[in-house]
Amino acid sequence: MRLVVTGRDGQVTRALQALAGPDLEIVALGRDKFDLAAESDPTPVFAAARPDAIVNAGAYTAVDKAESERELAFAINGRGAGRVARAAAALNIPIIQISTDYVFDGSGERPWREDDPVGPLGVYGASKRAGEEAVAAATPNHSILRTSWVYAPWGANFVKTMLRLAESRPELRVVADQHGAPTSALDIAEGVVAVARNLVARPKDSALRGVFHMAAQGEATWADFAREIFAQSFSRGGPCANVVSIPTSDYPTPAKRPLNSRLSIEKLAEAHGVRLPHWRDGLTRVMHELEQAAGRPRQ
Repeated sequence: MRLVVTGRDGQVTRALQALAGPDLEIVALGRDKFDLAAESDPTPVFAAARPDAIVNAGAYTAVDKAESERELAFAINGRGAGRVARAAAALNIPIIQISTDYVFDGSGERPWREDDPVGPLGVYGASKRAGEEAVAAATPNHSILRTSWVYAPWGANFVKTMLRLAESRPELRVVADQHGAPTSALDIAEGVVAVARNLVARPKDSALRGVFHMAAQGEATWADFAREIFAQSFSRGGPCANVVSIPTSDYPTPAKRPLNSRLSIEKLAEAHGVRLPHWRDGLTRVMHELEQAAGRPRQ
């Protein structure tokens, strides 16, 4: 199977590239090949790669900066996603669109289901919702995968930020009233490949198409996540810090974050047979990769 993936340097794309092998080819397209913000038809670029499916993992992900760059966020996450989906339709192949928990307003305490009303709190979430709508309008042959709190051994993310700060600070104040599932890009990539294989193998199965939630099992607050990061880091001889729980109100940001980012993951398990590992297990895997990259073997 050959997948064309947008966003060459993104966390999910790099995780997908790491899975490449004899039966899986990943063709990652950067902005030099296709710019999601450009008003151009990407169909010839995708056609040249002869993909079995397209994964639109490229996105504008600067949540706070999006509040002052609304046009760019919508150009990439909204209209760009639509152009990718129209190319997939022209090539008669499925598209997998990576989306986010930020399409919800964060109210309530139960996990969000795929058919719950959306209500983005900021520009980033609204632009990703626009992308979902554009993909669905362009082709029925799609799977929209909403995920949450993504991190990886590479790129800029919460895990790497916590470890960097712990190098110089004995104590860190971390938000403890936002709830969700930290989800490793390594696990997301494996889930995406499984979904892609299903879509390609069963082109007429409508149950495999639509909106799905793909997040790790379990739930945590950002403070819970930070404490587990430091516990695992300490066990590996790495940096750690004491975590002080604070409310969101003590850490104001330009973009408002949803307090409830829990996602129901049952639909994906039932339709595609995909269930990601528990978030703590996903973190363990990423911590191992970071340890290996640092050349610090575990004692």
